[in-house]
Amino acid sequence: MCSDEPTDTSHSPATRYGHLIDHIQDAVIELEFVDGVPIIADVNDSFEIIFGYEPEAVIGDPLNPLVVPEWKQNEARDFDQAVLSGEVTYKHVKRKTASGLRHFLYRGIPYHTPDRRGGFAIYTDLTEVHWNEQRFHVMTRILRHNLRTQTNIIDGYLSELFAELEETGHANPELQATLTDAVTSLERLIEETHAIRTVINDSPDTDTITDCVPIIENAVHTLAQTYPDATIDTALPDTLPVHANANLQYAVESLIDNAITHNPAQAPYVRVRAAETTTHRWVSISVDDNGPLIPDAETDIITGQTSISPTRHSSGLGLWLVKWTTELFGGELRFETSEFDGNTVQLRLPTTPS
Repeated sequence: MCSDEPTDTSHSPATRYGHLIDHIQDAVIELEFVDGVPIIADVNDSFEIIFGYEPEAVIGDPLNPLVVPEWKQNEARDFDQAVLSGEVTYKHVKRKTASGLRHFLYRGIPYHTPDRRGGFAIYTDLTEVHWNEQRFHVMTRILRHNLRTQTNIIDGYLSELFAELEETGHANPELQATLTDAVTSLERLIEETHAIRTVINDSPDTDTITDCVPIIENAVHTLAQTYPDATIDTALPDTLPVHANANLQYAVESLIDNAITHNPAQAPYVRVRAAETTTHRWVSISVDDNGPLIPDAETDIITGQTSISPTRHSSGLGLWLVKWTTELFGGELRFETSEFDGNTVQLRLPTTPS
């Protein structure tokens, strides 16, 4: 398969596809089965880079002893039997590489002819993805548990302290409000962390279609009870299907909550709108407010126009929750100025799966 020469498009499809296989980052191994054992017939350049074997040294050798850990040999033989029987196989596996064990998406693809039983093994390295997912789950679980425990302790002792200060005539309302706000911010961070974990673990199936109107109405009802001094209006159709699931409520609630908590007015105003675009392929869910504008430095981080650094980062997880939820549904997040001289944050979602 190996070739560094560019391929003329007038060449045969086999030559053009061979050129492609030689230059993709996945390890591709062409196999011929001899007495049920996969023998290496050819490999691409990435096989040598990933597994550390020169093609000339391994062509004609059995594949499994070279790349499969000893304790995974039975699993590999099951995959081989599936390919021999004509099944296309997709599995997450561990394999030996030039740098030790790594995680891969394995695809076994049969290719049989009357006089030859063979196929292809394709390995896509998912190690970094696997590690990042694992770290994320561990960190969010520990962070949420430890933060909640410590926050409850702090809140309890603060309540006792404030009561004692009140009894002794040393109450400090300003200090009490500052500390209470700090505890509330920590509690919000805990809930946002939980919501993000839930959303990421429960992405919608490719064919999931949901009426977003009841979801928006539930979010508005919840926040209206939480903030009785705020006014939350809606402009919604009777029904509006989108490619999303019930986790959309996390995003809508987060936007309404942000619009209210970051508005210093005594009676913040929020309006939630939803409508289909003129092409009928997208739905726009917009949250308008009359509060201070979200700083450009914040929105630029969320939209990716500015990279995160130790000195440039968003102030919380709320907008990240909204962004990741929207993108998991195949949509996009946009920031504009509302007609009330505040913010309009728009979730643009597809009406059907792509």
